[in-house]
Amino acid sequence: MSQNATAQQARTVNTIDRGKLDLKALTLYAILLAAGFVLNMTVSKFFSGLTGGILSPEFIIAAFCLETLIIKPKVGQAAVLGLLAGVVIQITASVKGPDLIAEPVAAIVMALLVNALGNGDAKKVLPLVGTFVVTCVSGLIYAVIFACFVQRNPQLIMVMAPVVAISGAFNAIIVQALYIPIKKALKLAD
Repeated sequence: MSQNATAQQARTVNTIDRGKLDLKALTLYAILLAAGFVLNMTVSKFFSGLTGGILSPEFIIAAFCLETLIIKPKVGQAAVLGLLAGVVIQITASVKGPDLIAEPVAAIVMALLVNALGNGDAKKVLPLVGTFVVTCVSGLIYAVIFACFVQRNPQLIMVMAPVVAISGAFNAIIVQALYIPIKKALKLAD
């Protein structure tokens, strides 16, 4: 092994144990959730108002997607992360409850994607594709619950679906842009 490769390997240290919800991982998640909450209260509300509700990014979903990409939790752990996200979303949610179902399911989907596709060529686009899929899963679960059980108007799902897709694209771009810098800041190896 060359001196350069040895020096590079020495600089790349796992500062977070992957697959483990320890104090470091939970602290990172608390920071990401807090940032997501603040961004939901400011940036998301701004974009939603500016676009008439067409673009309403959900930064808390982006937070648990980033956390899942970084620590690669087990499915049960991901469900807990999703439930925590759902609880935080309840603070500002106009409709209480659907996120408590949508976020754990979405977090489980993200964990399954990370565990299945987190190696090889797919990992380069996993933050983008995984976050888009997960935001859409969460949004569509929310839309079904809201349309069918709160409003009792299933046609609303078709109205909400484009908003979900646009929000998914927005979240995907954010997570793809943040994943590499966060990974480098935490000095994580692949």
